[in-house]
Amino acid sequence: MLMKLLFDARWIRTDFHDGVSRYTYEIAHALARQQAVTFIISDEAQIALLPPNSNTVKIHAVDSIKEPFTSLVLNKYSPDVVVSPMQTMGSFGRKFKLILTLHDMTYYKHRLPPPQAKGIVRPMWRLFHMWYWPQRFVLDKADTVATVSETSRAEIQAAKLTKRPLIVVSNAARDLSPLLMKEVIQTERPPKNLVFMGTPLPYKNPETLITAMQYLPGRTLHICSKISEKRQSELTRLIPDGASVLFHGGMSDETYANLLASDAIMVSMSLAEGFGLPLAEALKLGVPAVVSDRPFFREIAGSDGAVFVTPDNPAIVADGISSLDSLEVRNRYIAAGKFAVNKFSWDTSAAELLTACNSLTS
Repeated sequence: MLMKLLFDARWIRTDFHDGVSRYTYEIAHALARQQAVTFIISDEAQIALLPPNSNTVKIHAVDSIKEPFTSLVLNKYSPDVVVSPMQTMGSFGRKFKLILTLHDMTYYKHRLPPPQAKGIVRPMWRLFHMWYWPQRFVLDKADTVATVSETSRAEIQAAKLTKRPLIVVSNAARDLSPLLMKEVIQTERPPKNLVFMGTPLPYKNPETLITAMQYLPGRTLHICSKISEKRQSELTRLIPDGASVLFHGGMSDETYANLLASDAIMVSMSLAEGFGLPLAEALKLGVPAVVSDRPFFREIAGSDGAVFVTPDNPAIVADGISSLDSLEVRNRYIAAGKFAVNKFSWDTSAAELLTACNSLTS
């Protein structure tokens, strides 16, 4: 008998994707290509972002006071397995197998809550990440725990966050090329656009990129993601005299893809990631990258698919960007980056997830 699978699609944002939203969206579509699946939603607008003619059930939002009791709500649908792309789904009273996802250990290193956390959620978020035991309690209520990279798995294992089987359901790079209005532009002259995609929280370290612009005349740093007025004001004060830094406040996938393709380098000095989707997407599109020398980025790009630099020294960052002034050098990095990133696939990740689901029901 075919397994009845419910997948929690409530994490799909209906304005602009963040990392969790993008992961949820891509895994949802890859699962639907391989297995009949019912999607859990909290907003009718999410249906348009799911595969056509998807089966859905609508429940409360992920930040609802009802969330600790989500399993009691889902029991009435008699699922065999429920998969959540986050770890916060309430498991109390469940009558099904459950796979929860912990993306990374970022918020144990950098405890500032995400911008979308409101009200009581913000102090609760900080308290939750002050110790390991709350996470251990949550994860051990699942049957299996997933994470998004080998780097994250190693960190979770080192912290002994769960006794449950820990699998990797990896992020992967979507192909942005169908969104392009023209081919990727790389010219003989140094690229003029530096593209940073990611919520500009302190651990993403946009400060170093902005400060490095004093050494990069004639170029523009594009900060693409949504940003609060307060945070934008903080970062604006760091812009060196004469430097060009644009805050876009969020952009569509089409706009983002075409910016990357327009005489650009992808840049990130992030200090903590679970995977690093913007890097993977840029490399797949054929855009060179300069990123912080961290294991999560090396897992994606290999040893020679990107320029790796010390992320706390603006002058060194600027040197790394300038090292790509030569078209010949850029082309070498582009070829190596494409080769490295092609080992990741959303369909492969969905297949890994389904293998884990089937093992729970066999």
